[in-house]
Amino acid sequence: MAAVPSPAPCLRSVRAVVFDTDGVITDSARSHAAAWKQAFDACLSEREGQRPFDPVVDYLRHVDGRSRHDGAAAFLTSRGLDLPEGSPDDPPGTATVWAVAARKDELFTETLRTHQVDVWPGTVRLLQALRSEGLPCAAVSASRHATELLSRAGLIGQFGAVVDGNEARRLGLAGKPDPALFVEAARRLHVPVPETAVVEDSLAGVEAGRRGGFGLVVGVDRTDTAGGTADLRRRGADIVVSDPGELLSSVDDL
Repeated sequence: MAAVPSPAPCLRSVRAVVFDTDGVITDSARSHAAAWKQAFDACLSEREGQRPFDPVVDYLRHVDGRSRHDGAAAFLTSRGLDLPEGSPDDPPGTATVWAVAARKDELFTETLRTHQVDVWPGTVRLLQALRSEGLPCAAVSASRHATELLSRAGLIGQFGAVVDGNEARRLGLAGKPDPALFVEAARRLHVPVPETAVVEDSLAGVEAGRRGGFGLVVGVDRTDTAGGTADLRRRGADIVVSDPGELLSSVDDL
Protein backbone atom coordinates (compact mmCIF):
# COMPACT_ATOMS: atom_id res chain seq x y z
CA MET A 1 0.00 0.00 0.00
CA ALA A 2 1.68 3.20 -1.19
CA ALA A 3 0.85 6.81 -0.56
CA VAL A 4 -0.14 8.54 -3.78
CA PRO A 5 -0.11 12.35 -3.81
CA SER A 6 -3.18 14.08 -5.19
CA PRO A 7 -4.27 17.73 -5.35
CA ALA A 8 -5.52 19.08 -2.03
CA PRO A 9 -9.27 19.67 -1.55
CA CYS A 10 -8.92 23.42 -2.22
CA LEU A 11 -7.96 22.59 -5.83
CA ARG A 12 -11.00 20.38 -6.39
CA SER A 13 -13.12 23.46 -7.10
CA VAL A 14 -11.09 24.49 -10.18
CA ARG A 15 -10.54 23.03 -13.64
CA ALA A 16 -7.11 24.52 -14.42
CA VAL A 17 -4.10 26.03 -12.64
CA VAL A 18 -1.89 28.90 -13.76
CA PHE A 19 1.56 29.12 -12.17
CA ASP A 20 3.91 32.05 -11.95
CA THR A 21 7.40 30.99 -13.04
CA ASP A 22 10.19 32.73 -11.10
CA GLY A 23 10.02 31.79 -7.44
CA VAL A 24 7.13 29.36 -7.88
CA ILE A 25 8.36 26.89 -10.53
CA THR A 26 12.02 27.82 -10.99
CA ASP A 27 14.39 28.90 -8.24
CA SER A 28 15.46 31.93 -10.26
CA ALA A 29 14.06 34.80 -8.19
CA ARG A 30 17.39 35.20 -6.38
CA SER A 31 19.22 35.57 -9.68
CA HIS A 32 16.72 38.20 -10.81
CA ALA A 33 17.14 40.05 -7.50
CA ALA A 34 20.94 39.94 -7.76
CA ALA A 35 20.83 41.34 -11.30
CA TRP A 36 18.49 44.12 -10.20
CA LYS A 37 20.80 44.98 -7.32
CA GLN A 38 23.78 45.47 -9.62
CA ALA A 39 21.74 47.53 -12.07
CA PHE A 40 20.11 49.72 -9.42
CA ASP A 41 23.21 50.18 -7.25
CA ALA A 42 25.13 51.53 -10.24
CA CYS A 43 22.38 54.14 -10.58
CA LEU A 44 22.08 54.86 -6.85
CA SER A 45 25.83 55.30 -6.40
CA GLU A 46 25.66 58.34 -8.68
CA ARG A 47 23.31 60.11 -6.24
CA GLU A 48 24.21 61.24 -2.74
CA GLY A 49 22.34 59.88 0.24
CA GLN A 50 20.90 56.82 -1.50
CA ARG A 51 21.16 53.48 0.29
CA PRO A 52 21.79 50.37 -1.83
CA PHE A 53 19.01 48.26 -3.26
CA ASP A 54 17.84 45.58 -0.82
CA PRO A 55 17.53 42.29 -2.77
CA VAL A 56 14.86 41.04 -0.37
CA VAL A 57 12.72 43.96 0.82
CA ASP A 58 13.02 46.23 -2.23
CA TYR A 59 12.76 43.31 -4.64
CA LEU A 60 9.54 41.98 -3.12
CA ARG A 61 7.98 45.41 -2.67
CA HIS A 62 8.74 47.04 -5.99
CA VAL A 63 10.09 44.62 -8.59
CA ASP A 64 8.93 41.03 -8.10
CA GLY A 65 6.31 39.94 -10.62
CA ARG A 66 6.50 43.10 -12.72
CA SER A 67 7.90 43.59 -16.20
CA ARG A 68 11.48 44.88 -16.38
CA HIS A 69 10.38 48.38 -17.28
CA ASP A 70 7.60 48.54 -14.70
CA GLY A 71 9.88 47.16 -11.99
CA ALA A 72 12.61 49.67 -12.79
CA ALA A 73 10.14 52.54 -12.85
CA ALA A 74 8.47 51.49 -9.57
CA PHE A 75 11.72 51.20 -7.64
CA LEU A 76 13.27 54.41 -8.99
CA THR A 77 10.08 56.29 -8.15
CA SER A 78 10.16 54.88 -4.61
CA ARG A 79 13.59 56.50 -4.17
CA GLY A 80 12.47 59.81 -5.63
CA LEU A 81 14.60 59.42 -8.75
CA ASP A 82 12.99 61.06 -11.77
CA LEU A 83 14.95 59.53 -14.63
CA PRO A 84 13.93 60.18 -18.23
CA GLU A 85 11.79 57.40 -19.64
CA GLY A 86 14.03 56.77 -22.62
CA SER A 87 13.07 54.09 -25.16
CA PRO A 88 13.15 50.28 -25.35
CA ASP A 89 16.21 50.54 -27.60
CA ASP A 90 18.35 52.34 -25.01
CA PRO A 91 21.67 50.55 -24.33
CA PRO A 92 22.32 49.24 -20.80
CA GLY A 93 23.24 52.00 -18.37
CA THR A 94 21.91 54.42 -15.77
CA ALA A 95 20.69 57.41 -17.80
CA THR A 96 17.06 56.35 -18.37
CA VAL A 97 14.49 53.97 -16.95
CA TRP A 98 14.80 51.77 -20.02
CA ALA A 99 18.62 51.81 -19.75
CA VAL A 100 18.48 50.55 -16.16
CA ALA A 101 16.02 47.83 -17.22
CA ALA A 102 18.32 46.88 -20.10
CA ARG A 103 21.29 46.61 -17.75
CA LYS A 104 19.34 44.28 -15.49
CA ASP A 105 18.41 42.08 -18.45
CA GLU A 106 22.02 42.00 -19.61
CA LEU A 107 23.19 40.85 -16.17
CA PHE A 108 20.47 38.22 -15.80
CA THR A 109 21.17 36.85 -19.28
CA GLU A 110 24.84 36.40 -18.34
CA THR A 111 23.78 34.44 -15.25
CA LEU A 112 21.39 32.31 -17.28
CA ARG A 113 24.19 31.29 -19.64
CA THR A 114 26.58 30.26 -16.88
CA HIS A 115 24.34 28.64 -14.25
CA GLN A 116 22.01 25.67 -14.28
CA VAL A 117 18.28 26.16 -13.85
CA ASP A 118 17.05 24.89 -10.48
CA VAL A 119 13.40 24.05 -9.86
CA TRP A 120 11.34 23.75 -6.71
CA PRO A 121 10.70 20.02 -6.09
CA GLY A 122 7.35 20.63 -4.36
CA THR A 123 6.04 22.44 -7.42
CA VAL A 124 7.18 19.64 -9.70
CA ARG A 125 5.32 17.09 -7.57
CA LEU A 126 2.19 19.24 -7.67
CA LEU A 127 2.42 19.57 -11.46
CA GLN A 128 2.68 15.80 -11.81
CA ALA A 129 -0.33 15.27 -9.55
CA LEU A 130 -2.42 17.82 -11.44
CA ARG A 131 -1.58 16.20 -14.76
CA SER A 132 -2.52 12.78 -13.41
CA GLU A 133 -5.91 14.26 -12.43
CA GLY A 134 -6.38 15.76 -15.89
CA LEU A 135 -6.15 19.41 -14.79
CA PRO A 136 -4.39 21.51 -17.44
CA CYS A 137 -1.66 23.90 -16.28
CA ALA A 138 -0.09 27.05 -17.68
CA ALA A 139 3.00 29.04 -16.77
CA VAL A 140 3.08 32.83 -16.73
CA SER A 141 5.92 35.29 -16.30
CA ALA A 142 6.70 38.92 -16.97
CA SER A 143 10.22 37.77 -17.93
CA ARG A 144 11.04 37.14 -21.56
CA HIS A 145 13.36 34.33 -20.39
CA ALA A 146 10.62 32.17 -18.86
CA THR A 147 10.15 29.80 -21.80
CA GLU A 148 13.90 29.24 -22.00
CA LEU A 149 14.08 28.61 -18.24
CA LEU A 150 11.29 26.05 -18.37
CA SER A 151 12.81 24.32 -21.40
CA ARG A 152 16.24 24.06 -19.79
CA ALA A 153 14.64 22.73 -16.62
CA GLY A 154 12.88 19.99 -18.61
CA LEU A 155 9.43 21.20 -17.56
CA ILE A 156 8.08 22.83 -20.70
CA GLY A 157 6.06 19.71 -21.52
CA GLN A 158 4.14 20.03 -18.26
CA PHE A 159 2.27 23.08 -19.52
CA GLY A 160 -0.55 23.45 -21.98
CA ALA A 161 0.35 27.13 -22.39
CA VAL A 162 3.19 29.51 -21.54
CA VAL A 163 2.64 33.27 -21.54
CA ASP A 164 5.98 35.00 -21.03
CA GLY A 165 7.33 38.50 -21.48
CA ASN A 166 7.82 37.98 -25.21
CA GLU A 167 4.18 37.06 -25.64
CA ALA A 168 3.08 39.93 -23.43
CA ARG A 169 4.95 42.39 -25.61
CA ARG A 170 3.70 40.81 -28.85
CA LEU A 171 0.09 40.96 -27.70
CA GLY A 172 0.34 44.28 -25.88
CA LEU A 173 -0.66 42.73 -22.54
CA ALA A 174 -0.38 44.93 -19.47
CA GLY A 175 1.93 43.75 -16.69
CA LYS A 176 0.98 42.71 -13.17
CA PRO A 177 -0.90 43.77 -11.08
CA ASP A 178 -3.12 43.90 -14.17
CA PRO A 179 -4.53 40.36 -14.65
CA ALA A 180 -4.01 40.29 -18.45
CA LEU A 181 -1.21 37.67 -18.41
CA PHE A 182 -3.25 35.27 -16.28
CA VAL A 183 -6.43 35.85 -18.27
CA GLU A 184 -4.57 35.06 -21.50
CA ALA A 185 -3.20 31.85 -19.96
CA ALA A 186 -6.68 30.72 -18.91
CA ARG A 187 -8.00 31.53 -22.38
CA ARG A 188 -5.32 29.33 -23.95
CA LEU A 189 -6.27 26.49 -21.62
CA HIS A 190 -9.94 26.95 -22.67
CA VAL A 191 -11.07 27.23 -19.04
CA PRO A 192 -13.13 30.17 -17.69
CA VAL A 193 -11.29 32.48 -15.29
CA PRO A 194 -13.65 31.76 -12.33
CA GLU A 195 -12.78 28.06 -12.71
CA THR A 196 -9.02 28.63 -12.79
CA ALA A 197 -6.55 28.89 -9.90
CA VAL A 198 -3.51 31.16 -9.76
CA VAL A 199 -0.35 30.22 -7.83
CA GLU A 200 1.88 33.27 -7.23
CA ASP A 201 4.67 34.41 -4.93
CA SER A 202 4.71 38.11 -5.79
CA LEU A 203 2.44 40.76 -4.29
CA ALA A 204 1.72 42.17 -7.73
CA GLY A 205 0.85 38.70 -9.04
CA VAL A 206 -1.48 37.88 -6.18
CA GLU A 207 -3.21 41.22 -6.68
CA ALA A 208 -3.55 40.41 -10.38
CA GLY A 209 -5.21 37.10 -9.59
CA ARG A 210 -7.69 38.78 -7.29
CA ARG A 211 -8.42 41.62 -9.72
CA GLY A 212 -9.01 39.10 -12.48
CA GLY A 213 -11.68 37.24 -10.55
CA PHE A 214 -9.89 33.88 -10.52
CA GLY A 215 -11.59 31.09 -8.61
CA LEU A 216 -8.66 30.49 -6.25
CA VAL A 217 -5.59 32.63 -5.57
CA VAL A 218 -2.75 30.85 -3.80
CA GLY A 219 0.08 32.95 -2.38
CA VAL A 220 3.51 31.37 -2.00
CA ASP A 221 5.63 32.84 0.80
CA ARG A 222 9.12 31.39 0.46
CA THR A 223 10.20 33.48 3.46
CA ASP A 224 7.61 31.62 5.57
CA THR A 225 7.10 34.63 7.81
CA ALA A 226 4.01 36.12 9.43
CA GLY A 227 4.67 39.42 7.66
CA GLY A 228 5.01 37.80 4.25
CA THR A 229 1.84 35.80 4.72
CA ALA A 230 -0.08 38.86 5.89
CA ASP A 231 1.08 40.92 2.90
CA LEU A 232 -0.04 38.23 0.44
CA ARG A 233 -3.42 37.92 2.16
CA ARG A 234 -3.91 41.69 2.07
CA ARG A 235 -3.30 41.65 -1.67
CA GLY A 236 -5.96 38.99 -2.16
CA ALA A 237 -4.56 35.49 -1.55
CA ASP A 238 -7.24 33.01 -0.47
CA ILE A 239 -4.61 30.78 1.10
CA VAL A 240 -0.85 31.10 1.62
CA VAL A 241 1.67 28.24 1.58
CA SER A 242 5.43 28.21 2.00
CA ASP A 243 5.74 25.80 -0.96
CA PRO A 244 3.25 24.60 -3.61
CA GLY A 245 3.99 21.05 -2.51
CA GLU A 246 1.74 21.81 0.46
CA LEU A 247 -1.17 21.73 -2.00
CA LEU A 248 -0.85 17.95 -2.16
CA SER A 249 -2.75 15.38 -0.16
CA SER A 250 -1.60 11.78 0.29
CA VAL A 251 -4.16 9.05 -0.18
CA ASP A 252 -3.68 5.34 0.14
CA ASP A 253 -3.33 3.55 -3.18
CA LEU A 254 -5.26 0.37 -2.54
